[in-house]
Amino acid sequence: MAPPIRSAARFGIAYRPATEDDLPLLAEIYISTRREEVAQTGWPAEQQEAFLRHQHAAQHDHYAKAYKDAERLVIERGGEGIGRLYLFEGAEEMRIVDIALLPDARGAGIGEAILRDVCEDVAGRGRIVTIHVEKFNPAQRLYQRLGFVAIEEKGVYDLMAWRPPDGGAL
Repeated sequence: MAPPIRSAARFGIAYRPATEDDLPLLAEIYISTRREEVAQTGWPAEQQEAFLRHQHAAQHDHYAKAYKDAERLVIERGGEGIGRLYLFEGAEEMRIVDIALLPDARGAGIGEAILRDVCEDVAGRGRIVTIHVEKFNPAQRLYQRLGFVAIEEKGVYDLMAWRPPDGGAL
């Protein structure tokens, strides 16, 4: 179930289930998060684009298999898709499988507000929130500021967890 929109309300955020029709948008969101990294390869632009589209398809397939019952949401503002939020609820945790915003929506506090809403919702149900974050991802600072801590190393990723302070909200 989509998290309630509290902190994100000031940004006019809405969620809707992602469908197969959203694959081009979901691909663009993914590609926008990796474009800078892949540009460092020096490959021709067409090769970079093909690689990123292949990587998105592989990730999409992996998520569909590994998180079969995950909720895949398109984040909208003003009726336009600006991001994606994939959530998987387990017995003791809410796993943020993925959260990503298009470049124009980054850095304005939208992602932080969404994370606050997810954590606040989960805190009321006595669960933790977990997410895998690449070790050198600048978003690590945001997660740490919100109270996430690394609890396990998974190759290039840290598994980070947020626990409700004394059962309270963020």
